[in-house]
Amino acid sequence: MRLGIIGGGQLGRMLAHAAQRLGIDVTILDAKENCSAGQVARQIVGAYDDTDKLRELAAVSDAITYEFENVPIEPLAALDEKVPLRPAPKGLAAAQDRLTEKTLFRTVGMQTTDFAAVDSLEDLEREFAAMNGTCILKTRRFGYDGKGQARIDTQEDVPAAWYELEDSGPLILEKRIDFKRELAIIAARGADGNEAFYPVTQTHHRNGILHRTLAPAPALSDEIEQQARSYVDKLLKRLDYVGVLALELFEADRGLLANEFAPRVHNSGHWTIEGTTCSQFENQVRAALGLPLGEPMLRGPTGMLNLIGDVPPRAPILAHPNTALHLYGKSGRAGRKIGHITVTEATESKVLKRIDELETLIDA
Repeated sequence: MRLGIIGGGQLGRMLAHAAQRLGIDVTILDAKENCSAGQVARQIVGAYDDTDKLRELAAVSDAITYEFENVPIEPLAALDEKVPLRPAPKGLAAAQDRLTEKTLFRTVGMQTTDFAAVDSLEDLEREFAAMNGTCILKTRRFGYDGKGQARIDTQEDVPAAWYELEDSGPLILEKRIDFKRELAIIAARGADGNEAFYPVTQTHHRNGILHRTLAPAPALSDEIEQQARSYVDKLLKRLDYVGVLALELFEADRGLLANEFAPRVHNSGHWTIEGTTCSQFENQVRAALGLPLGEPMLRGPTGMLNLIGDVPPRAPILAHPNTALHLYGKSGRAGRKIGHITVTEATESKVLKRIDELETLIDA
């Protein structure tokens, strides 16, 4: 069997590793030669919207998937006629525009914060006044890891926020949420319609970038866990989805509010490589190729710590028997994800203790 992956970053790299463990041949399409994923699999060097390169990828693939959502959709539509493209462009399109995304959430019965499309300074002034509280102005497309956002606390902040982002394309205003914590859930849906759910995780962000994840989320009520599963199930079915999907959530006094979803494997699920019997990456490979999904049974409480900027010393990290180090073959750079560490222990308190120790070591 042969899998094509559009995108050569760390997610593509981990997808390639998962596929290769199953004896599946992998080809990467990415414009950057010797990209992270291209270091571990065959690579076609080319842009994501290069139709000739996409046809070349299709010719050596039994199915194609992608590692991030900002892939041009039009060229993919023709590709889907040659080999299965999973997830299909329908899910991709919904995740590429925050207004479409939030509207979808509301349509399937998920709670969200208040939001409104903003096309002018006058729109922004009016909508901010109507929301009556702190808001976040965001680009509707291409924002990630906290980029493309401006906070608005008072009416006096409105013009500066508008002029900061007005040239970034269409915008959306979202009311800031007072929440207890951030959660995430990852699920997979196979070509046969079967679904697999990973435990709900608690996530912590630093400077808009995921910093650490704890699985399963501590002190999670059955009600909140079932609501999270219900939310992601609604999305999977509505989009007739095949593949792995990640949903980011806020836990608030009135229950869960959907923040955003990713039609792909996700940073909040990196812990599943060591923490479950079938990782998000393996289930994405299985789903894309029409294979049965694996059951993601929890091996034990697990924590994940992102490595941002510089490669840390390896020896102190690897000295602990229940610690796994993943490096992505990238050079260090401020704000860049260059790897992650996973800790799996018998108890949540041991995981937290070890993650705290590692954080101190890395920040030193």
